Amino acid sequence: MAPLMREDEQSAQSEDTWDEDERRLEPRPATGEAPFDLGEVFFSRTDARGVIQAGNYVFRRVAHYTWEQLIGAPHKMIRHPDMPKAVFWLLWNTIQKGLPVGAYVKNRAEDGLHYWVFACVVPCEGGYLSARIKPSSGLLATVKAEYAELLKLEQEEGLTPEQSAQVLLGRIRDLGFEDYQRFEGHALSEELLARDRGLGTPETPSILRHRSMLDAAIQLKAATETLVRDFDSVKIIPHNMRAIASRLEPTGGPFRTLSGDYGKMSADISAWFESNVIGENSNFAAINSSVNTSMFLDGVTQILHECAHQLFSERRRHHGSDIETERIYLKALADRYATQSTDSQAVVRVEAERILAACGQMQRHILSLQSTRVLCKIESARMGAAGVGLEDIIGQLGQFQAKIAEHLGDVQALSEAIQAFSMSTDNHAKTASNGPGRRTAMR
Repeated sequence: MAPLMREDEQSAQSEDTWDEDERRLEPRPATGEAPFDLGEVFFSRTDARGVIQAGNYVFRRVAHYTWEQLIGAPHKMIRHPDMPKAVFWLLWNTIQKGLPVGAYVKNRAEDGLHYWVFACVVPCEGGYLSARIKPSSGLLATVKAEYAELLKLEQEEGLTPEQSAQVLLGRIRDLGFEDYQRFEGHALSEELLARDRGLGTPETPSILRHRSMLDAAIQLKAATETLVRDFDSVKIIPHNMRAIASRLEPTGGPFRTLSGDYGKMSADISAWFESNVIGENSNFAAINSSVNTSMFLDGVTQILHECAHQLFSERRRHHGSDIETERIYLKALADRYATQSTDSQAVVRVEAERILAACGQMQRHILSLQSTRVLCKIESARMGAAGVGLEDIIGQLGQFQAKIAEHLGDVQALSEAIQAFSMSTDNHAKTASNGPGRRTAMR
C-alpha cells in the first residue's frame, strides 16, 4: 500500500501538475517572439542576490518556465545573449545605490523564444522588484541598433561591463540626452504614450503634463540664453559712453558716472541669469532634473499599480506565493514612488518661484537702467553740441532695454507656465485613485 501524502505535499504536486499541463496547452510559435500582449504587465521579485522569490502569472507564461524552475533560480536565467553587459552594469550600479532605474531589455524564454520589455527595476524590502511593459514606440528600433553595436564592441575589443557602460552613456549623450536619467525618463514616457495609442485609450494626462513642463523648461533655458546674449551684445555701449565722457572732460564727469552705473547694472543682471538660470547648479537645472525625475517616477508608479491590479485579476496559483503579500509589496512601492514624484514637483514649484522672484528684481533693475537713460538724455541736452554721439548711444540704450523687457517677459511667462503645470500635476496626483484599473477593465 502506498504511503499517504500530507495535504501540503498533495497541494504542491497538484500545483506542479496543473502548471505543467497549462504550459503545454499555451500556444507558442516555433521561433521568434514569445506572445506578450501590449496591455499586459508583469513583475518578478528577487532577493538581494538576484534570486527569484515571486512573480505573477504573465511573467511565468511569457518566460515559459514552470514555477518550480523559476522560484529559487537566479534571475539571469532569462537573460538573452544579445544583451550587452553594459546595460546590466548600469542597472546594478543604480539599484545598489537605492535608486529605481528603467531600461530596455531583451529576454530569452525557456523554449528559445525572445521578448523585449521596458523594465522598471526598484529596490524593495529584502531585494529588488522588476515591473515590465511591452515596448512599442519608435525608440525601440534605435535601442536595438545601439545594443547590437555595443555588443559587437564588447566582443571584439574585450570591454569590461563598466567600460562598455561608459560607451553606452556616450552614445546616449550623442542622441541628445544629458545623462541616463534623462534618457530613461524620456523612454518610459514614450513607451507609456505609445502603449496608450496602441490600446486605443486616452494618453495618460500626467505624462502629457510632465512633457509640457519639460518643453516649457527647455524654452525657459532658450529664453534666458537669449537674454544673456542680449547683455553680452551691448557690453560695448558702456565702453562707448566712457569714451565720450573722456572726450568731454571736465564737463563729461557726470556722464562718466552714468556710464559706469549702467555698465555695472548690465553686468550684474547678465551674471545673475547666467549663474542662476543657465549654470550646472542653476534653477533651470533643478527644474529640468526634478520634472524628469517626477515624470519617470510617475510612470513607475502607474506600472506598479497595474501589476498589483493584474495580479489580483489573474486569480491563479503562484507556486505557494501569497498573492495578497505580493500586492502589498507592489502597493507600498507604488505609494513610495508616488510620494517621491510629488516631492519632485514641490522642488519644481520652489525653483519656478525663485525665478519669478528674480524676474521681479530684474524688472526693478530695468527701471534703474531706464532712469539712467533719462539722465543721459538730460546730460546730452545740457551739453548741446559738445555731446555729439550721445543721441546714438541713447537710442541704442532704448532698443536694448526694449529687448531685455521682452525677453524677461518670456522668462516670466514660462516660469509661470511651469508652476501652473506642476500644481495641476500635483493636484491630479492627490485626487487620483490608488490603482489604474482603466486599461485592465478595457481589455
